[in-house]
Amino acid sequence: MIREVISYPNPKLRTVSKDVKEFDESLHALLDDMYETMLHKNGVGLAAIQVGIALNALVINPVNEEGEQNKEDLLEVINPQIIESEGVIIFQEGCLSVPNFYEDVERFQKITVKFFDRNGDEHTKTYEDFMAVALQHEIDHLRGHLFIEKLSYLKRKKFEKEWKKQAKAKA
Repeated sequence: MIREVISYPNPKLRTVSKDVKEFDESLHALLDDMYETMLHKNGVGLAAIQVGIALNALVINPVNEEGEQNKEDLLEVINPQIIESEGVIIFQEGCLSVPNFYEDVERFQKITVKFFDRNGDEHTKTYEDFMAVALQHEIDHLRGHLFIEKLSYLKRKKFEKEWKKQAKAKA
């Protein structure tokens, strides 16, 4: 089922999500809905809080060399913890909750993440470059943060000006 994606400046996006305790059918349904919603919105990642559910769950489905998203590449991450990080990468980010705005953001280039899958099995994996950036972006959502908070003062002011202009145009 496709769910509504909450947009900035909705205060729910500032909610700190809670750890998943039950790895049951309702979690599986949420993950399935998140995947469907993410694809419908042409995204590559989605955190549960973006569909109004304050649980530490996220999905990422990267685009392959042919520009397609294959379900076998889907990463479902529950209760993530970044346990190691190194390097720096600048990557242009966008967000389904901040539509039509893209900006360069500085992130760790390589991270090691401890997490659970939908069945409650624990994993520890290392990710680099795009996947490291995507995971950090989605984990920020789970902590109540948006990528626009990482922008410099001037870029943030530019964003706010553009955002207000778009909001007026829609009204």
